[in-house]
Amino acid sequence: MQSTKKILIITYYWPPAGGPGVQRWLKFVKYLPDFGYEPHVYIPENPTYPIVDEKLISEVSEKAIMIKQKIKEPYRWASFLSKKNTKKISSGIIPSKKKQSLIEKVMLWIRGNFFIPDARVLWVKPSVVFLKEYLEKHQIETIITTGPPHSLHLIGLQLKKQINVEWIADFRDPWTTIGYHKELLLNKNSEKKHKDLEKKVLHSADKIIVTSPTTKIEFSKLTSKPIEVITNGYDVEKVSKSDLDEKFSIAHIGSFLSDRNPRILWKALKELVKENNEFATDLQLKLIGKVSQDVLETINEFKLTKFVSNLGYLSHDEAVVHQRTSQVLLLIEIDSEATRCIIPGKLFEYMVSDRPIVAIGPKASDFETILKETNTGSFFTYDEKENLKETIFAHYQLFKQNNLKVYPVGLQYYSRKSLTEKLVKNCLANH
Repeated sequence: MQSTKKILIITYYWPPAGGPGVQRWLKFVKYLPDFGYEPHVYIPENPTYPIVDEKLISEVSEKAIMIKQKIKEPYRWASFLSKKNTKKISSGIIPSKKKQSLIEKVMLWIRGNFFIPDARVLWVKPSVVFLKEYLEKHQIETIITTGPPHSLHLIGLQLKKQINVEWIADFRDPWTTIGYHKELLLNKNSEKKHKDLEKKVLHSADKIIVTSPTTKIEFSKLTSKPIEVITNGYDVEKVSKSDLDEKFSIAHIGSFLSDRNPRILWKALKELVKENNEFATDLQLKLIGKVSQDVLETINEFKLTKFVSNLGYLSHDEAVVHQRTSQVLLLIEIDSEATRCIIPGKLFEYMVSDRPIVAIGPKASDFETILKETNTGSFFTYDEKENLKETIFAHYQLFKQNNLKVYPVGLQYYSRKSLTEKLVKNCLANH
């Protein structure tokens, strides 16, 4: 019988943290024991999570060995200055530059130039000291760091130097090309430090994991180290079956950021409401998650506020129910070259919800390919208003006929268990 292999995962986001950042390694850890691995998971003891979902604690694998160490959190100190702004910025909701208050500008400047690569960098040094001893004591030869926060890769970098462990760096998002990076008001010296650290990590890790083909191409220009694409995925959700919404509900689930504000959608809906009284009677816009004030103001500008149900942040279980009961699911990505590589984590849960997806994003987006391959939805760029409008109305007509359905193909490839098997075969097999 094959002996169990030990592996250490270093992550910041872990239950009770909510939001998409926690799901990836929560699920890998769930399935790693099925492939002969004993997961040791290193997390902060006293983190400052912008989103909390207590229900996720029950999803942590009983076979996971949890290790916790205290962290010094600048966001905790900053909250004394402005609790509201601190929570917004730490959760990624950065107001547009025109609307930033002086205190927001100051906080962003400090965050970008004093805490490189991010606000969790103070956890690096004590973690290296602790984990060096832990790894040797428990005879663990393989570690995985996952970012953001990318400061966790610096823990891997130091451990690699000091005790030469096998180190895999997992990038759930890019580093210096991520959308919000340019919002941090970095000076030239800080920008250079970020790029230098990114290169150092990419050159020093034994293997790199990314979540999209475009990020692989980007990183391949910076390093010759092997890079594996392992996307996010979906898991089997134990959610009781509910009836579909009676209204023609279009639901957006997740953070709705200022830069992710699709004016073409609001314009299309405004025109449909004006042109068709029945459509106006049936329409409901469901917003689930943190929503930027900029988005709400734009919805109001297009006179759509009366159709909005702004439900705020819901637990993951509750969000899954809405995914399955809404008539149409909305997926939005920022319109920029830098976000072509972003494959939103919720895409995969959307795909198994049996509801049609309407997606808007930059041209040649990686998630457009997945939508088309799985036949789970329609994709539009930010200059395709008429096509978007036609598709929404076509969905509405099928809704009226009680025949709005999807016919997906190839979804099994994106199951969390299949992805864990890929992780084991392609990244861990030789360790």
